[in-house]
Amino acid sequence: MARANRQGIRAGAAVVAAAAAVAGTVWGAATFVGPGHGAGRQPAHANASRESGTPDGDAKNGGAPQSPIPDGIAHASESGGNAVNITIDDGPDPQWTPKVLDVLKKHDVKATFCMIGPQAKAHPDVVKRVVAAGHRLCDHTMNHDTAMDKKPVAYQEQQILDAKKMIEDAAGGGAEVEYYRAPGGAFTPDSRRIAAANGMRPLGWNVDTKDFGKPGAAAIANAVKSEMGNGPTILFHDGGGNRSQTVEALDRILDWLKDQGRPTGFPVRTAPDGS
Repeated sequence: MARANRQGIRAGAAVVAAAAAVAGTVWGAATFVGPGHGAGRQPAHANASRESGTPDGDAKNGGAPQSPIPDGIAHASESGGNAVNITIDDGPDPQWTPKVLDVLKKHDVKATFCMIGPQAKAHPDVVKRVVAAGHRLCDHTMNHDTAMDKKPVAYQEQQILDAKKMIEDAAGGGAEVEYYRAPGGAFTPDSRRIAAANGMRPLGWNVDTKDFGKPGAAAIANAVKSEMGNGPTILFHDGGGNRSQTVEALDRILDWLKDQGRPTGFPVRTAPDGS
């Protein structure tokens, strides 16, 4: 019995230490886990395997009030049919996000921008431009920690909600953050619950362009063409370094989608998961 008590005390101390580490995290000292976008990432439809098999809509988690936003990971488009969702991760970036916005404007396409909290805080003018152009905002956490699913719930909550506030403050004017995307697909039942309870639909992806690894614009475009059968939500990046290949590839892909008769739209927010 005494041995068990000592083990319990040590475990409790570890949790307290982890929480203290979270409280002391600052952007300048934290590690931004950029890689893990490409081969290390799974298509969004595979993300459930990272959630210990917990079914969507599980009513555990301390009896929190049910949210009108489902906590299942969304993939489908609000526009239905064969519509495609363009999603842009890891910004905003003062150089590359405006170039992405120019391409989207050229093709009259709307996208969902999954932003890192401190990046949004550092570049509020870019966030405001995204909102003014009619695009939607998505919470992509504070530090892009692809191991979030292995961290305490308090850490997950801090990463999600602190980023949401930073993005909203940067956007101003009552703009809403409508989605939450876990870095590297590291969703958990708790992170999905936290997002949904705060008005954000968990957002997956089906088509990984592999653009984060800078394989060349042609390779990025070919990845989209070869993976479009996986589902409608396409993953691009406007942050994490030079995104000139992404900008060029996005221009090509939007031309190709138009030729294929594939309209674009926003991901579902309130439809049942799996739609």
